[in-house]
Amino acid sequence: MKRMETTLGGIPALVLGEDAPRAFLFVHGKQGSREDAQPFAEAVCAKGWQVLAIDLPEHGSRREEPTPLVPWTAAPEIARVMADARGRWAHVGLIAVSIGAYMSLRALWQTPPDCALFVSPILDMDRLITTMMGWAGVSQEELERRGEIPTAFGETLSAAYQRDVRSHPVERWDAPTAILYAGGDHLTPRGVVDAFAAAHGARATVMEEGEHWFHTPEQMAVLRTWLDAEMERLG
Repeated sequence: MKRMETTLGGIPALVLGEDAPRAFLFVHGKQGSREDAQPFAEAVCAKGWQVLAIDLPEHGSRREEPTPLVPWTAAPEIARVMADARGRWAHVGLIAVSIGAYMSLRALWQTPPDCALFVSPILDMDRLITTMMGWAGVSQEELERRGEIPTAFGETLSAAYQRDVRSHPVERWDAPTAILYAGGDHLTPRGVVDAFAAAHGARATVMEEGEHWFHTPEQMAVLRTWLDAEMERLG
């Protein structure tokens, strides 16, 4: 598959696929990188699209940069990349995974992509933070008092992060959207996905025996089948 290194919105990017008038911006999840776009590109490039993939702060080629992965840095970056992409392609869609979906919703809800494909998306960050506070046995008062609290499961709870999420709600999402969700997703409850789908007219496909991170051969086969079906719908 053709690969080209470039820069969009001031962010190093990777473009996959032969030249085409349409492209998907790919935004990976936590611990991922732009290289995670490969299986998506194998499906969508065959349908006349390219894939534009970026590394979020603290990930992939940007692992050593001081910029942190927080909404107030990642969302403006995604918005700049999308604006630049719209100047290069006639149609631009979005493929986003896990926290990449939340960051993209934050970045693009006022200027949505032509279409969107979400895999295991974080759709309600405020609820997820509250859930993690419960896992760690941290009260709201303690979080406000201490500011940041490391947890045994590897996440650092942040009062500033929570305040930012609450002060920047995603007020709407108008892009035609399809979601692939795992029944065993421990970060986003099924009810959150159902509510998002109902509110925004999204299609949700559920792999009941799946988990938040789609990575096993069986899970990847389901992902590819889903991608193929969604690309057929897009035409």
